[in-house]
Amino acid sequence: MEEVFICDAVRTPFEKYKGALSTIRPDDLGAIPIKSMVERNKDLDVNEIDDIIFGCANQAGEDNRNVARMAALLSGLPKEITGTTINRLCGSGMDAIAMGARAIKAEEASVLICGGVESMSRAPYVMGKSESPFARNMKIEDTTMGWRFVNKKMKTMYGVDSMPETAENLAELYNISREEQDLFAYNSQRKFAKAAEENKFAAELIPVKLVDKKNNEIIFDKDEHPRKTELTTLAKLRGVVDKEGTVTAGNASGINDGAAAVLLASSKAVRKNHFNPKAKVICSAVGGVSPNVMGIGPVPAIKKVLKMSDLTLDDMDVIEINEAFAAQVISVSKELNLDINDKRLN
Repeated sequence: MEEVFICDAVRTPFEKYKGALSTIRPDDLGAIPIKSMVERNKDLDVNEIDDIIFGCANQAGEDNRNVARMAALLSGLPKEITGTTINRLCGSGMDAIAMGARAIKAEEASVLICGGVESMSRAPYVMGKSESPFARNMKIEDTTMGWRFVNKKMKTMYGVDSMPETAENLAELYNISREEQDLFAYNSQRKFAKAAEENKFAAELIPVKLVDKKNNEIIFDKDEHPRKTELTTLAKLRGVVDKEGTVTAGNASGINDGAAAVLLASSKAVRKNHFNPKAKVICSAVGGVSPNVMGIGPVPAIKKVLKMSDLTLDDMDVIEINEAFAAQVISVSKELNLDINDKRLN
C-alpha cells in the first residue's frame, strides 16, 4: 500500500466558552486552518487536493449541511475541491485523519486536508417537530454537548449518563480518589504552561484577526482556556455531578471553540510538491465500550492498533490520551499498566 505522511499541521488558538472566537461562525472558523495550510505550502497546487475531510461533533447549527465543504469554499479553494464532514463525537477530528490516510493507502487520493472544527459557544437550542397537531408540549434541547432527543429504548438499554457522570463511573470503578484527579489536572496545567512559555506551539498556531465591540482590530494568538491553578484551589471546588462527587470543573475538560487541520500526502505527492514530512501514519483503530464508561474507549482502540501494527507500548516515545477528565486518563493508564507519571504520557 501507499505510504501516508503528515506534512504540516495548523490550528487556531482554543478559547474559553463564549470567549474570543465565539463571534466567528463555525464554517468561517473551519476555513481559517484550510486557508493557512495553503498559504504555508507554496508549492502545493490546490487543484491537486483530492478532498477536505473534517470532523464535527455538533452539526446542529451554523455547522450543518457539510461544514467541511462550506469551510473549503469560504477558504477560497476552487469550487471543484470537494469536502465531507464526519461525526465520531469527541474522536471526529482524529477519525477524519484516519479516513484520509486510508484513502491514500488505497491510492484513491494523494493529497488531503483533514481536521476538525467545533464552536460550542454557538451551538443552538433546537426543538423537534410536534408529534400531533396543535401540541403544547414542545421541548427545547441544548446542543452544546451531551444527549438530546433521547431514544427511550436506548435509555432502557444503556442509560443516558452525561459525560461527567461517565467520569464518576470510571472513578468509582477504578477506585480513583479526588486527590489523584486534582493532582493530574494540576500537573496537566503545569505541562501546558511550560510548553507555552517555551513557545512550543508557535509553529502550529494561526493568529486570528478579530474585531472587538468598539470596532478595534485585535489579534488572538494564544490559547485562552488553560489556566494557572494550585492544588489548594482545586480542592475547594465542588463536584459537578453532586456536591460530594470527585469530578469537578477543575479536573474536567472545558467547553471551547477552535479548528485544526493536517496536510496528508502520499510519498509521490511529497516529492512532487516538495513537502517536508513530520510523521508517517502507520495505522489507526477504534474500539467500542459501554456508553456509561465512554472514557475507557482508548483501551480497546490502543490494544487493537498495537496488534495491527505489531508494536507494543514499550516501542512508543510519546503516548497521548485525550483528557476529557482526569479520571478518564487515570483509568485508561491503569488498564494499560502505564504509570500515570510516565514521562512519555501526555
